[in-house]
Amino acid sequence: MRQLSEADRDTIRIAQDPKFARWLDQIVATGGCAHPVHLSGSTTTHDAGTGEILDRYDTRTEPGERLLVRCRNRRATVCAPCSRLYAGDTFHLVRAGLIGGKNVLSSVRDRPRLFVTLTAPSFGPVHRTGDRCRPRRGRAECEHGRVLGCGAIHDTNDARVGQPLCADCYDYSAHALWHAHAGKLWDRFVIGVRRQLASAVGLTQSLFSSHARLSFARVAEYQKRAAVHLHAVVRLDGPAGPNDEPPSWGDAERLADAVRESARRVLVRSPYSPVIGELALRWGAQIDVRPLRVDGFGPGDDAVAAYVAKYVTKGASETGAGTDHRLTTWDDIDAVPVTNHVRTLMRTCWRLGGLPEYESLRLRAWAHTLGYRGHILTKSRAYSTTYATLRAERAHHMGHTDMPDAITERHWRYVGSGHTPGAALLAAGVAEDLAISREIAQEERAVQVGG
Repeated sequence: MRQLSEADRDTIRIAQDPKFARWLDQIVATGGCAHPVHLSGSTTTHDAGTGEILDRYDTRTEPGERLLVRCRNRRATVCAPCSRLYAGDTFHLVRAGLIGGKNVLSSVRDRPRLFVTLTAPSFGPVHRTGDRCRPRRGRAECEHGRVLGCGAIHDTNDARVGQPLCADCYDYSAHALWHAHAGKLWDRFVIGVRRQLASAVGLTQSLFSSHARLSFARVAEYQKRAAVHLHAVVRLDGPAGPNDEPPSWGDAERLADAVRESARRVLVRSPYSPVIGELALRWGAQIDVRPLRVDGFGPGDDAVAAYVAKYVTKGASETGAGTDHRLTTWDDIDAVPVTNHVRTLMRTCWRLGGLPEYESLRLRAWAHTLGYRGHILTKSRAYSTTYATLRAERAHHMGHTDMPDAITERHWRYVGSGHTPGAALLAAGVAEDLAISREIAQEERAVQVGG
């Protein structure tokens, strides 16, 4: 007879608990979250006039005297159920800024709107996909004795794609420092777009906000060479934001020209270092600017929103460009399952992070993401709705709202997180069942639309 594992014994223990049904309700309510947060406390709702208790909830009646809530982690590698919810919220957030909805007027779809991709510059030749990787005549070698060309035809799954032809020639310091300044490059880029638009129509930069507003939502994506590039929806509104029409001079062509010119001009200088000097950091030469369609909803807007939502749930480990967990020592870098190229970038961040001139960049704290810091998704305040609003709408739809003319008192504290081995198995099963149910519902909707 097979001996039961720890997870099997724990599963049986949970299933035999008198409060198992209520525990399962909580797991379903979290969507099968892989790492739920455990809370203890109570919520009491009083009538604002009389003080009468209208409703009371207390975790003392719950299994283990605690309530499980979603971890809300966006990374699919950490919690797939919560990442799907996060991706859905991101889709609606981006889509609302493209076609309206969520308190944004549908007229935004007629505004000048662009899908922009800004890339990192080259830090050294790397293997790439295509007809031939890097064809060269002869066998020219670099100063380290490595061949400068590659005549192979790599497919997208080839492990060599994105790896340097010569690691000794590759400028790892510039790569790490570029990542550390990518946020500042973006801020300068946005300022530059406003400046270019103002200049094109004869306005001073200080008057631009009185005539128009630049709104955006952007997401960061790691390329095969472990360098970040940014995808962004950029929209031109009137000065009051998405519900205000842009000026007559504002069109997609003029906006696109301003984007290209700003991307070409932006320059950020790294702090001076006696070891490296001062680096002039710019965007890469490859800049893609695509006007979005204005002749209807079409697949274009939904495709852009889905594209952004897909990348916002990818962790650094899933892209092969780092890890989702912070590194605390130099030895931690050796334990991370990454390529030598990525490991060298991590070591570069750690080494540079120990220099006083780079202390403000916190390169060691962000070595796990190769020096890139900040949120994967960033948007301007007036682009569309917010994650908080979307979550509040979902809570309202599920009936989790405060009563009108009432006062609600909440007393909660954190008491733990995660699952026991058996609970993890049961939660994974719930998550799988819910995912299958969603797929069936989507297929049924597709059939109804098609019919």
